[in-house]
Amino acid sequence: MTDETTLHTAASRAKNLSLLMTRWPSVTGSPDEASFSEKLRAHLAETPYFQRHPQQLFTVDSHGEPMTQNVVALVRGSGRRTVVLAGHFDTVSIANYGTLAPLACDPEPLTEALMKELRSRPLNGAETKALKDFESGDFIAGRGLLDMKSGLAAGIAVLERFAGLETPEGNILFVATPDEENRSRGMRSLRNALPEIARRFDLDIVAGINLDASSCERDGEEGRAVYLGSIGKFAPFAFVIGRPTHAGYPFNGTSAHRISAEIIRAMDTMPELSDEAFGERSPPPVCLEARDIRDGYDVTTPDRVWLSFNWLTHRRSAAEIFSDFRTLVTGALNTALETQDAHQARYRGRPAGKTEGSVLTYAELLERLKTRGGDALDRLSALDRSLSGGTDPLKVSREIVAAAATEAGIEGPAVIIGFGSLHYPLVHLERAGDTGRTMRDRLQAVMENVATRHGTSIKFKQIFAGISDMSFFGHRPDAGEIGLLATNTPSAAFTDDARQGLLSFPTVNIGPWGRDYHQKWERVHAPYTFEVLPDLVFEAARSCLAD
Repeated sequence: MTDETTLHTAASRAKNLSLLMTRWPSVTGSPDEASFSEKLRAHLAETPYFQRHPQQLFTVDSHGEPMTQNVVALVRGSGRRTVVLAGHFDTVSIANYGTLAPLACDPEPLTEALMKELRSRPLNGAETKALKDFESGDFIAGRGLLDMKSGLAAGIAVLERFAGLETPEGNILFVATPDEENRSRGMRSLRNALPEIARRFDLDIVAGINLDASSCERDGEEGRAVYLGSIGKFAPFAFVIGRPTHAGYPFNGTSAHRISAEIIRAMDTMPELSDEAFGERSPPPVCLEARDIRDGYDVTTPDRVWLSFNWLTHRRSAAEIFSDFRTLVTGALNTALETQDAHQARYRGRPAGKTEGSVLTYAELLERLKTRGGDALDRLSALDRSLSGGTDPLKVSREIVAAAATEAGIEGPAVIIGFGSLHYPLVHLERAGDTGRTMRDRLQAVMENVATRHGTSIKFKQIFAGISDMSFFGHRPDAGEIGLLATNTPSAAFTDDARQGLLSFPTVNIGPWGRDYHQKWERVHAPYTFEVLPDLVFEAARSCLAD
């Protein structure tokens, strides 16, 4: 039986630590992000357990200058079975707070200031809901409080509660990682280091719990959840090459805009391109960027247009997505050329010749360069290195593809396709087979008991809809898929450097809920996050540790 004092202590610790960590700014890519890990490590080092076991608290280098690090904390019990609790500490920018930016990371004063602002002017629907939430006393504002320092705090409260048991069974490994809001470099570096950590401490990692936040616009029913998987993300691009011509002679060339318009029409928000799996449906792809590649004005039709899409999936592999994308682009290219030929025939009053076009993958483009010989590949590698510090993956990829097309002397009409940014793999407990089903059965019993204890409801949800570190947590990617993605992603900075011998274990997401994360009104639901969540994660971890 869990006593009220234990629950109250865990809840109080989770709240206080959430507020403390939120006051430590950690915007992705900033010096504050790099300094956060040492603040957290030093804070944990002051706790009684890590004063007795300092060798079980350490950092793992991730990336950047100054070096950004992962924080790793291990509490040992008996045996080798281990559950990993994981979450990220970086946040999005505070710029959208405007004049309230100085308070963005100070939750309680910020909440008061936001209420004062909202009460002073007419409100739209979202603002009316935000004010009502704040006035209820159940919601607290703060950049990163929801996404996701309150999740980290719940994990630390669980770690400390586990350390306080007389005879804990198993081990809990807590990790806090940077860079989730950018490229998940923190989680990927931690994932690569995890086999050595397991060997060093003789751990058998049997399960993972990601602690990321979810959103619910209703009463929280959708937020009080255990997520069994995380959505997959692809970022396919189409680099369109036309044949430029003076605007007064439009049929003497082929506008890259006509081709790109057909590609967008074939792709953007097409319901048929969404996935159905696990009883849920993914959103259809959307065009994130469409721009022609020229610096100034003239009356020549554009010869190069860059398109990039966001394609979320619930089941399809990289090979399936890339094959489907090539088919769609090829069909759109043919439609564009056939339409222009028909327009020319009507305009000139006589049949037009058939215009031919081609579609190349980025890997095929590189093969052409290899066949031609010379230093083209070396120049592309140098360009990639010079752009590797950029934070906009689409800009980096666009510049490399444009240079590669020039080096190869590609004549239009043609389209080069590939992946413009990091791929986030789809993960789901079902893919872990019997191990995943056993974990789900254990969690079902935990959820029922915790929900009864706290007088609430907790449900399973199939797919965590936000892109998250869960895609790289406990997931060992397929070697063939890695190869396809790597050879068709122009910049090495946006490919996954998955190493040999990675660990694989079933993972779920159990985190706080709130509303409007990344927005000015970002707020966490305090009663669930500080009272229920630490208890739920603790009992979930204990159930996974039971032999």
